[in-house]
Amino acid sequence: MNPGTWRDWLPYPPNLSEHGPGVDQLNTYVHYLMFVMFIAWAIYFVYCLIHFRKREGHKAVYNPAKGKLAKVSEVGVILAEAILLIALSMPAWAAYKKNFPSREEALNVRVIGEQFAWNFHYPGNDGVFGRTDPKLMNNTGNSLGIDMSDPHAKDDIITLNEFHVPLNKPVIVDISSKDVIHSFTINVLRVKQDAVPGMVIPIHFKAVSGVGAHEITCAQLCGLGHYRMQGFVYIDTSEQYAQWHAQKESELQGASQ
Repeated sequence: MNPGTWRDWLPYPPNLSEHGPGVDQLNTYVHYLMFVMFIAWAIYFVYCLIHFRKREGHKAVYNPAKGKLAKVSEVGVILAEAILLIALSMPAWAAYKKNFPSREEALNVRVIGEQFAWNFHYPGNDGVFGRTDPKLMNNTGNSLGIDMSDPHAKDDIITLNEFHVPLNKPVIVDISSKDVIHSFTINVLRVKQDAVPGMVIPIHFKAVSGVGAHEITCAQLCGLGHYRMQGFVYIDTSEQYAQWHAQKESELQGASQ
């Protein structure tokens, strides 16, 4: 049976990102390893049910199991987890970090989570993010505390639950949170990163297919409204992205007049 057939047994969502195959491969190995451990533990469980069943002339002893089989089992579990961490997970993570694109070549976006929405902050045509100040945050149009006295802020684009990215272009996302811990998740792009208050965590991805809208969710229980913390990422062709960007800049210019 070829590996492709084995992979098809696992219900992965479609992958639209460049780094996605590596993530799927790691998940596949994890599932294989967990399946082997599950079978081993199931056999041991059945053995215990039979061997330590209630019988005449036998009395229960409430001491930890000590013996060759117990030691072999413990060593086996440690080895399996060491292989999972050192041989599989760490190389995959190192490859992802090593391939971090340069900020000059990538689209830079800030993503800020809050109960219960995702804010997206684009730097505008000048490529520089405007200054922000938490003291300027309000619920009447400046949810991110943009300092509009900063010249770099005047062309910044802010969207709510609407994330546009161009196809085949690296994207760097700086993730943070205004209130509690959230988890920025785009399954089809194999993106999942906690958004932690007081921290800015950069991640990167490149969409290589799947032009259209795809769901963004929060994978961290963040409050009573967690279930409705949903947005959409729009993977655009370069022409579609340029059109959307120009429309947003036009709206900003119209609002400032």
